[in-house]
Amino acid sequence: MSFGRVFKPTSEAFGGRLFVCAGFSTAVPEAVQMLEWIGAACFMILMAILWPVVKCIRAESHSTLLLPRRESKRSAERCDSKIEGQGESDAVALICKPSALANYLLKHCMSFCKSISIPKWNWRMSSSLQTLFGALWPFDCPVHFIRDHLQLSDDGLVALDWAVVGAAHHKRRRTSSNSTSPVLLIIPNSFGKITRNVLKLCEAALSHGYLPVIFNRRSQNRTPLCTVKLQQFGDPTDLREAVRYIRYRQPAGQIYAVSESTGSGLLLSYLGECGSSSYVTAAACLSPVFRCQSWFESGPTWLFHWALLLYQKICLSRYKTVLGELVHTDNLFSSCTLKAMEEALFCHSGLKGMTTEGAGSWEAYWEHNDPLRDIDEVAIPVLCVCSQDDPIRGDPQTTLPLELFESNPHFFLLLTAHGGHCGFSTSGEGPIVWSHQAVLEFFRATTDFFAAEERAKLAARRRGLSGAGKTFHHRSVSTCKRLPVCPHNIHTIYNWQRSYTR
Repeated sequence: MSFGRVFKPTSEAFGGRLFVCAGFSTAVPEAVQMLEWIGAACFMILMAILWPVVKCIRAESHSTLLLPRRESKRSAERCDSKIEGQGESDAVALICKPSALANYLLKHCMSFCKSISIPKWNWRMSSSLQTLFGALWPFDCPVHFIRDHLQLSDDGLVALDWAVVGAAHHKRRRTSSNSTSPVLLIIPNSFGKITRNVLKLCEAALSHGYLPVIFNRRSQNRTPLCTVKLQQFGDPTDLREAVRYIRYRQPAGQIYAVSESTGSGLLLSYLGECGSSSYVTAAACLSPVFRCQSWFESGPTWLFHWALLLYQKICLSRYKTVLGELVHTDNLFSSCTLKAMEEALFCHSGLKGMTTEGAGSWEAYWEHNDPLRDIDEVAIPVLCVCSQDDPIRGDPQTTLPLELFESNPHFFLLLTAHGGHCGFSTSGEGPIVWSHQAVLEFFRATTDFFAAEERAKLAARRRGLSGAGKTFHHRSVSTCKRLPVCPHNIHTIYNWQRSYTR
C-alpha cells in the first residue's frame, strides 16, 4: 500500500534534501463536525445527570485537591491577587525559582495576577465540561490552513499547517524570507486531534502578529504515511527537522513554541536534547503531562481513557494493512488500555520478527522517551499552565513536579484551581482564552526582558564596564545529543547573557 501518491507534489531543494510541498485548506468535513456535535451533546447530557453526584464528591474532597503552600527558603514566587468575595482557590499562583526574569514577569504579565472568577453554579466549575469544551466543542473558526508536506531524511512525511485568515487560504502561501514576524510553532496532543483550543490559539496568535504553524506527526491529521514507521512519544527527530525547515523559511523571525496536553512530551524532549541549540526563543506547555510512563500505566479517568483509546484506534485503522508488516495488528486493535496500545506499537510484545532482546522493553522505551530525561539541559524560559482539577493529568500532588519549578530558573508554573484539561474558560471572557493571553504575554515579556538585557550589556561595553556586574555564564551549546555536529548556529540567535537566572 502506498500513501505517497495521494497528491501531486511540487519540490523545493533545501540543505541537500527534498521537501515535498502541497497547498490546500484543511477545513474539517461537515460529517466530522456533525459527529463532534453529537459527541458533545451526549457528553453534556451525561454530565448533567452526574453533576449533582460530582458536586457532592468535590465538596468532600476539596480540601485534599488544594496544594499545600510551601514556606521554605526555596519557596516559589507567587502572585495571589484576589477580588472581594472569592476564596483562595480562585487565585492564580506563579510557582518558580526567584529570579530577575520572574520579577519581570510578575510586573508585566497581567494575566499572571488575575483571579479567575467562576460562580459556583456555573458549568465551568466542572473540570470534565471544561475539558470537553476545550477539546470538542464546535467552533466557527475564521482561520484556514495551508499545508506543507515535509519530506524527512528517512523519506517519511510530516505536515506543517500554516494558519491564514479569510480569502488568503485560496492562494498558495509563501512567507517572505525577509519577514521579521515571529513564528508560533504549535504542537497538538500526541493523538493528533486538532482541538478547539488549538484553533483558538491560532486565531489569537494571528491577531497578535504571529505566524502560527501546526506540526502534524506522521500519519496524523491526514498526513500520508510513506514509511512503515510512526513517531515514538518522546522522539524529537522529526520535530528537529521541521524546526530547521521553519528556520530556513523564516530566518529573520524568532520562533516560539506552544504544546498542548500530551504533545508537551515531544516539546520538552526536543528542548532537553538540543539545549541552547533549539532555535526556540521561549516555549509554553498548556496542561502538560509530566510523568508520562505512570500516566500511560494508570491512565486518566475511565471515560476519557476510553475516548482517547477509541480515537487512536480509529486513526490507526486507516493504516491497518501497512502497519501489519511491522506489528501484530490483532493485538494492537484489541488493546484495552493506552499502555497496551503504546506497547503494541513500539515495544517487543507487539513487533513482528523481534525477540525480547531485539526490541526494547516497556522500561527501556521510556528511558528514551521520558520528557523529563534531559530536563536539566533546557536553556530557554518555559511556561507551564496547569489546573489543579485536571481530569486527564490526575492528582496534582503526584503529577506536578513542583521541585522542578522551584529549583530550575528556566521553568515557570502558572497554576489555577479550575480550568480542566486545556479548558481555562472563564465567565465573561473575551475573544481570547485566558491561558492563551497568559502565553502571549509571557512571550512578549521574555522578549522585552532579553532586549533590555542586551541593551544594558551594550551600554556597559561602551562605558568599558563589560567585565563588571553579575552575569550567568553560558553552558556548552555546541551539540544536540544525538547528532555528531549540531547544525544550529546558536550565536546568531542567543546573543543575550543569561542573567535572568541570577
